[in-house]
Amino acid sequence: MVTVALKTQIAREVCAFTLVAPDGSMLPPFTPGSHVTVVTPKGARRNYSLCGRASDLSRYEIAVKRDAGGRGGSISMVDDVAVGDTLNVSPPRNNFELTTRAKQFLFIAGGIGITPILSMMRHLREAGNADFKLYYCARDAENTPFTDVLQKEFPGLVLLHHDHGDANQAYDFWPLLESPTAAHVYCCGPKGLMDSVADMSGHWPSGSVHFESFGVDARAFDENTAFTVQLEKSAQTVLVSKEQSILEALRASGHAVRSSCESGTCGTCKTGLIAGDVDHRDMVLTDEERANHIMVCVSRAKSAELVLDL
Repeated sequence: MVTVALKTQIAREVCAFTLVAPDGSMLPPFTPGSHVTVVTPKGARRNYSLCGRASDLSRYEIAVKRDAGGRGGSISMVDDVAVGDTLNVSPPRNNFELTTRAKQFLFIAGGIGITPILSMMRHLREAGNADFKLYYCARDAENTPFTDVLQKEFPGLVLLHHDHGDANQAYDFWPLLESPTAAHVYCCGPKGLMDSVADMSGHWPSGSVHFESFGVDARAFDENTAFTVQLEKSAQTVLVSKEQSILEALRASGHAVRSSCESGTCGTCKTGLIAGDVDHRDMVLTDEERANHIMVCVSRAKSAELVLDL
């Protein structure tokens, strides 16, 4: 449980929250790239990256973009949470760990994807390592959170690019990624950005390019339809509504499934698939694995029913 000590609008439809322990004690430690799971006022569970300094455990800092096309969690956070409110928050977990092997870092962020990377940059600066650069893409100035913070804390280390919603003006990362270097690449942002970086960095050494996702592109939710999930082992049927993920529907029905990132990037909720046509939306499974597995946190059904090994 934490208390909301501060709520500030830092960009169009983006609010930053400072969370503290109700009794003023120190919060559990975290490492750069970590996230916490927050139970929103509407009861949704959503993951938000910690963007503050890992050295300051008197507070957690998160930022939330109000996504009108999402499933309602971010709307509840931005619209319903006020200073003084208490929220249930999980201990920090890290699926986007900053490697200790690298001495150079190349950060690529899109929009609200800046949050975990900001924590990483702050950690590196405190550790005396300034051998990094951030390439930060957003629609326009009003949609770019933390602009002032980045300019103040990291002068000369940030390249900011605005595409004004025009795909033809998207930043070209190929000159940056064409020739692999000793740096490790960390990328976080919308699916389109991450897919582009993944395509251009496939020839980099294994383990040197890292991704963190904030879930499925909001436009995909417009295509969602309800379907059922048949649980082979328990012989139960679970209805998955248009607004729910399979994972959320399973939880609501009393079925415990291990999960962590809940954005299709960590692999924790990998579940056996017995039958059905899947709309795979994860960034983890190989083509071979997709024949008999599904990531229940983000993927859905193309058919009316899926049969899972649960």
